[in-house]
Amino acid sequence: MKLKLHNLAILLALLFAGLVAVQAAEQPPAAIGINIRYFDKRIYYLETGPILVQVTLTNNSPGTFRFKLADERVFSVDFDVKTTTNRPVEAADILVRKRSQSQQVYFREISVEAGESFSFVEDIRDFALLNKAGSYVVQARIYPELYYPSAVSGDSQPLASNRLTLNIRPPLIPGPDGVPLALDVETNAVLARERLPPDEVVSYLLTARQKEQWEKFFLYLDLEAMLSHSAPRRRQWLAEGEEGRQRMLARYRTELQSETVDGDIATIPKDFTIERTVYGQEEGTVTVLEYFKVGTYTEKKRYTYYLRRSNDIWTIVDYSVVNLGTQ
Repeated sequence: MKLKLHNLAILLALLFAGLVAVQAAEQPPAAIGINIRYFDKRIYYLETGPILVQVTLTNNSPGTFRFKLADERVFSVDFDVKTTTNRPVEAADILVRKRSQSQQVYFREISVEAGESFSFVEDIRDFALLNKAGSYVVQARIYPELYYPSAVSGDSQPLASNRLTLNIRPPLIPGPDGVPLALDVETNAVLARERLPPDEVVSYLLTARQKEQWEKFFLYLDLEAMLSHSAPRRRQWLAEGEEGRQRMLARYRTELQSETVDGDIATIPKDFTIERTVYGQEEGTVTVLEYFKVGTYTEKKRYTYYLRRSNDIWTIVDYSVVNLGTQ
């Protein structure tokens, strides 16, 4: 009799566990899902360069989701950044200034239909004072009805995202020419320019873009030369001091990554074939056929990269593109 009761107890326990598992599996997803991921995953250094995060809102409900997206994003989104010991990181000075000012908050209403998503990119450094190297945990909060310090209930309650681990390293080591040395994300080794011929330089850049390895992509790009090909930017460059020029280069690099300027060179090619390489002592050109997947079609383009040699190192200083149609 005791044995039968024991077996019955085990059976009931198994049935209960199965019921709990089934109920957990049947739990519906959050009506509005908030997901964050690094926009350009790379190695992040103390007080150097932006830390871009893509925020995606997904409407899992059967109806339309509407929320207010402020022109000043600090009134629509926040980033909760904590150390691994769960200590909150101080707010960035720019965040405090914007939220403490008496001002009109301008916004637009975004409608996200059922099953659709909406994304935007923010720099964590605009929200958190990351002035110490170390490991952090990052979570985004979205305020559908805008951020108000006194809001405690209702629609103004934020929607929370998943969490990301953020590792910030000490400042970059300056190289022999004064330019900070970047690290290879894959090997953790210092990236250094090598004496590659022009065609291999272009192949290195395109392969790095295919793998979304931004540090390698920028290794053989002469950003100053490319930036200066625009007459307005050239005039601004000449008018700036050293600090202003460094800010211009950092901003130009960020804009290249987000494809807001010179988007053709940052677009990821599906495949590429080097057609022709011509170079002399100091200048060279490399012509490449590049293929891009666009929906069900493949776009074909001919790129010409212009290179210059300095101290036996070839770098890309400009490029041009010719559309060859689809196939």
